[in-house]
Amino acid sequence: MEARIEAERDGDGYLIDPESWNEKIALELAREEKLGLSDAYWPLLRFMREYWLEHQVAPDVRHVVAFLGEALDMDKKAAKDRLFQLFPYGYVKQACKIAGMMRPRAWSTG
Repeated sequence: MEARIEAERDGDGYLIDPESWNEKIALELAREEKLGLSDAYWPLLRFMREYWLEHQVAPDVRHVVAFLGEALDMDKKAAKDRLFQLFPYGYVKQACKIAGMMRPRAWSTG
């Protein structure tokens, strides 16, 4: 039996209301993206959620790279590489979607 996401989404699968997000939804969104959320993903997703709660906007990729660099004690290039190891189809396509962000309008898919 396939799980169903109990939140309204746009045509690309992004949540329309980021406040409807929870970890169960994240797991289902990740499954749709063919990703299994190991422990490595959760600090990043929680950072994105906290940023959204504070600013009401998805964090720019540079903020996420800075968070990863600090959290994992690595330089900017290594942190960016790590981000794209976790989300191989891109920050907006996968990380923002799984973290429950609305689709960013003006960003590239990188």
